[in-house]
Formats: sequence, structure tokens, C-alpha cells
Amino acid sequence: MLDVKLRYNFRVYSSASQRGSLARAFGCARVVWNDALRLRRDAYANGLPLPKAAELSKQVITEAKKAPERAWLGEVFAVVLQQSLRDLETAYSNFFASKNGRRKGPKIGPPRMKKKTARQSIRFTANARWSITKGGKLRLPKIGDIEVRWSRELPAGASTVTIIKDPSGRYFAKPLPELDGDETDSGIDLGLSSYAVLRGRKIASPKFFRRQKRKLKRASAS
Repeated sequence: MLDVKLRYNFRVYSSASQRGSLARAFGCARVVWNDALRLRRDAYANGLPLPKAAELSKQVITEAKKAPERAWLGEVFAVVLQQSLRDLETAYSNFFASKNGRRKGPKIGPPRMKKKTARQSIRFTANARWSITKGGKLRLPKIGDIEVRWSRELPAGASTVTIIKDPSGRYFAKPLPELDGDETDSGIDLGLSSYAVLRGRKIASPKFFRRQKRKLKRASAS
């Protein structure tokens, strides 16, 4: 049976200092992802066994923090870095499942290097002890209490929250139940540029269709 999870995106309004903290977190998560991806690519190119999650964590997080050129990894909450590695593992699992026909939906490619100019995201799990204050703000470790526009009720059982910065510079919070990687689960993202995203397939917003209808009507009248 298909278990559909709605993933609502709530607009975030952070302060200047919070945006600085978020930028550091985004950057560190991106570096951990890219460093781990590079190690896996190098191992594959040299015919070596692909490093496991524990080995990657030791190399790109624990040992990297001791090096002067990566010491700033210690400035962000450790869960954010671990989740970046976990997301990379999930991306590889989905790629191989798609390649072998075990994953339904459109074919997906292997993980790619992340760019600073693209969509950025970090994820806080229940272990990070994120919370919502009595005043309705989103409390994130090493970030602070962030203003969020809660436009609807939170999803039931939300245990993780993803913070997103889109290419336009807007910030969003996406709380959702922690996923177990089961491919029978299907997520629908609501509230960004598209009306919904279902297993990688974008569904245009009704506003988009209404705008196009008005344009067509004006063009027909001219």
C-alpha cells in the first residue's frame, strides 16, 4: 500500500546573524557531502571497495576537523554533518535501486557535487533536539530561534526538520516524520515554486495554469 506523506514548506524569516549561521551550516554540510562523494568516486575509479558510512564519517568529519583547512567544520552542529552523509548514502541507494529497476518512477542519476549557487539544505533530526518555542519560533541548535510563518498545522509526528534556501535567497522549513528509506513511502512537497513534487515529478501550481489562461485570453483578444 502506498503511504503518502505530505511535506509542507513553511516560509522562514531569519535575522542577519541567523542567516550567517545558516550559511555556515549550509557550507559545512555541502563540503562534507562533496568530500565524501569525492572519496567514493576515487575508490570506484581505482577499483577499490567503496568506503562505508562509518569510514566516511571518520575521514570527512572526525579527522577533517583536526586539519587546519577543515577546522571550521566544528562550528556547526554535528548532527547536520552526519545527516549530510546519511543523505548521500540515501542518494546512492536510490540511484542503484533505480538502475536495477527496484525503484519505481523516473530513472535517477548518481549523486552530484553540490554547488554554492544551487538550492541549499540542512536537516535536523530528533537527536538534534530542535523544537518550537511557546512563542511559535523554530529553535535550532547553534542557529537560534527563527521566525516561521506557520501557514497550516504541522504534519503529525514530525520528528525531522529540513531548512532550505532556494536559489532566489528565500528560506523555508520543512518538518516531516523521519523516513526509513522504504520505497513504498511517497512524499509530496507543497509550497515552493511548483504546486507539488511527487517522487521527483513536478506538478505545476494552479496559479501557473491560471496565469497562462489569462495570457492566452489576452493574446486571442488582440
